[in-house]
Amino acid sequence: MFRRKSILVLLLIITVAGAAYAGFAIAADTGEPGSHLDPLVTKSFVEQYVTDFVKEALDTAGNSGTQWRIKSVAQGQDVILAEGTEFIIRSGKAVIIDPVGNGIPDLTTGTSAGSGQPAARDHLFIVPRSDGRGIHAQSAVTFMYLGRLTY
Repeated sequence: MFRRKSILVLLLIITVAGAAYAGFAIAADTGEPGSHLDPLVTKSFVEQYVTDFVKEALDTAGNSGTQWRIKSVAQGQDVILAEGTEFIIRSGKAVIIDPVGNGIPDLTTGTSAGSGQPAARDHLFIVPRSDGRGIHAQSAVTFMYLGRLTY
């Protein structure tokens, strides 16, 4: 009887040990760090990934950056803006240049400013296409822009 219990306990221990070994072997085969099997990543990896993604997106869009720039132009000067460029007149007087007749959207009022109409100060405008739209300075003008100038 004692021998039978000993053999039974020994078989139980071997079975448990074998199952534990198999479990550890399966758990160890989870793939490379950062793969779909092991998605834990470091902060530096995420920062580098985001930096590369943003840089690629800006290169693809042809955008000069995501920082507002300041530009001053003399009286009588024209500034032609690229597609997607946002601008705000900060000082001086300027009128809209629109050779196609569709206007430049004034996002502040929700209207469109057509050719020859004043570009209101402190209003946000966005140029929908690179087709010659821009501003003409009636006096010395300072404006902020986000995007590209094509002159």
